[in-house]
Amino acid sequence: MDKTIIAKSSALAFSRPFYQGGLINRRAVLRSAYAQFVFLVGGADHDQMEKMRQYLSALTRGWNVQQVREIVAETLHNLIDPIIYDEAASLIEQHHAAGRDVVIVSSSGSEVVEPIGALLGADHVIATRLQIEDGCYTGEIEYYAYAENKAAAIRELAEVEGYDLAECYAYSDSSTDLPLLEAVGHPSAVNPDRALRKEALAREWPVLVFDRPVELRRRLPEFSAPSRSVLTAVAVGAALLAAGAVWYTTRRRRHPSA
Repeated sequence: MDKTIIAKSSALAFSRPFYQGGLINRRAVLRSAYAQFVFLVGGADHDQMEKMRQYLSALTRGWNVQQVREIVAETLHNLIDPIIYDEAASLIEQHHAAGRDVVIVSSSGSEVVEPIGALLGADHVIATRLQIEDGCYTGEIEYYAYAENKAAAIRELAEVEGYDLAECYAYSDSSTDLPLLEAVGHPSAVNPDRALRKEALAREWPVLVFDRPVELRRRLPEFSAPSRSVLTAVAVGAALLAAGAVWYTTRRRRHPSA
């Protein structure tokens, strides 16, 4: 999702409202701003992602879950609307119009990713889940949507929903998503880091550049998912924007056994 659908790290975009809500201090805001800069300039390799995971999980220890959800809900439109890539929004429109499912797969926390998914009209969301006890985060991770875990998650979802991954298209910006990209029939690199660009060129995968953030509200009402009643029983084609990305897949209805 990050740098593929939106022009920032979703995990870090809410640092200021979290500060205003008393969840983090000024030092954490500055550190998040620096991490955002590094992420945007050079992407994040495995070691950087691991450091960010450890930092963010420790940072959230003791946070009230309901307060976090309320802050995200109250600030979502102001923070996320202006930084959605126009190119990504167009892809979502095209694939929804063709009757294809849209699934967001992201390493960011579900409390952030799920509202963004709802904003974009996604059919499914796969995201990192933090451990919760007595309404607060423990600082531990229950499920980490990262690297091979993403590939495993989409295989499981494909099994449940009847998706044919060989007919799916994957879009990602990071080399850490190679397992995910390799799991589908039509992978593409979007705003790729150096390592992924090298892999994409070697494998002759398409390399796309998304560079036009747009306010989503300006695209409304044209930006909307079609009614499920107009979707075909057997959809044609599929696509997936994942890993800091969105996963578009065709829903193939399973026929009942005789």
